[in-house]
Amino acid sequence: MNRSQLVDRKHAVIAHIQHTRRELERARLQGDRRSQRRAQELEAQLAQLMAEEHRLRIQIDRTRD
Repeated sequence: MNRSQLVDRKHAVIAHIQHTRRELERARLQGDRRSQRRAQELEAQLAQLMAEEHRLRIQIDRTRD
């Protein structure tokens, strides 16, 4: 992937992080057992997305166009 593609992917991941955070907040507010299970899934997904965004940042810094 070139730098431009990495930056585009990073922006997509950031948008996905924001969406996941909103979903997580809704799940936490509902409070029922199913929502709590969904919140745990979303927390795991959020951690993965944040790790990917971090890796992309590092790759972007190392890549020169």
